[in-house]
Amino acid sequence: MRRNTNSSLRRRRAAPMHRFDSLPPELRCWLRKAALCWSVRSAERVWAKALARHGGDIEAALHRLDEIERRLLEKDAPRQWGHGYPGP
Repeated sequence: MRRNTNSSLRRRRAAPMHRFDSLPPELRCWLRKAALCWSVRSAERVWAKALARHGGDIEAALHRLDEIERRLLEKDAPRQWGHGYPGP
């Protein structure tokens, strides 16, 4: 599946694949389905904070990642498609 990588969000250098491979399986699975291209570094940081915030609850941490990604998409949508998107 190809993704549209045209975005106004900041880009970072790609991390070596072994860093991705060392992520927890739940986080790797979430990243494969993510709408945005997350860096390994930012995914690790958000994952660690979410786990700490929710006492190690993996489902809650995944939900937090969903919330963060939704907010990032909402922030980027007006710049990409205009202020009326999506329409009524």
